[in-house]
Amino acid sequence: MEGSFTGEDEYQKNFLPREYLATYCSFNSGPAPEAEVLKFNLECLHKTFGPGGLKGDTLIDIGTGPTIYQLLAACESFQDITLSDLTDRNREELEKWLKKEPGAYDWSPAVKYACELEGDSGRWREKEEKLRAVVKRVLKCDVHLGNPLAPAVLPPADCVLTLLAMECACCSLDTYRTALRNLASLLKPEGHLVTSIILRVSCYMVGNHRFSSVALEKEEVEQAVLDAGFDIEQLLHSPCKYSPANAASSGVCFIVARKRPEP
Repeated sequence: MEGSFTGEDEYQKNFLPREYLATYCSFNSGPAPEAEVLKFNLECLHKTFGPGGLKGDTLIDIGTGPTIYQLLAACESFQDITLSDLTDRNREELEKWLKKEPGAYDWSPAVKYACELEGDSGRWREKEEKLRAVVKRVLKCDVHLGNPLAPAVLPPADCVLTLLAMECACCSLDTYRTALRNLASLLKPEGHLVTSIILRVSCYMVGNHRFSSVALEKEEVEQAVLDAGFDIEQLLHSPCKYSPANAASSGVCFIVARKRPEP
């Protein structure tokens, strides 16, 4: 099982950011399941980081992929944001958008939706510039390392965010549990973990390439978060699911959890 799970070499070779974005991040394809998952996460993130929500100085996004939508709410509440991903192409795609290079992906539909949730869709350009200003670095990450950002060493963060990434990086429940503990090591005592997981899915498609995922139950995710040293403050579940994913998918689980202080 572990030997057949998609590894770093396969991601570096076959994970094409533009194919991923076209499939999973488009608002322009009507009421597609992918758009519903995207909107669910944006709504959860707005509730999490909006007025009265989480805030602090530093946030680390683990497994950013080629996407920035997950930071659109958090960029109003954190002054120093780190993006990270395993693959070179994804980090290059992020840099292209951050630097406003020709051919950068057009995130304006997602940015406008995030601004609508905040009550002012007209400030979407300002929102993009705000995000660009607070992203301070783009690093390589590997959640299987004790320090997932090695060789970089950052001060403990106020928040670690990871959306739709951990289930793709972990080949089993045990490796998922270990990876969560590795993420906990990046946080200050009483810092927050914010995570979203697609449940019960064993693979997903990017273009013509199939990538592995560990099929997790909601109860397994909850227990793994608790066992990694967190107290769950919020858990939201949506039945929305990706159409190319397993028919067995039971939707999306969104969790906000606080790291317990050291005894």
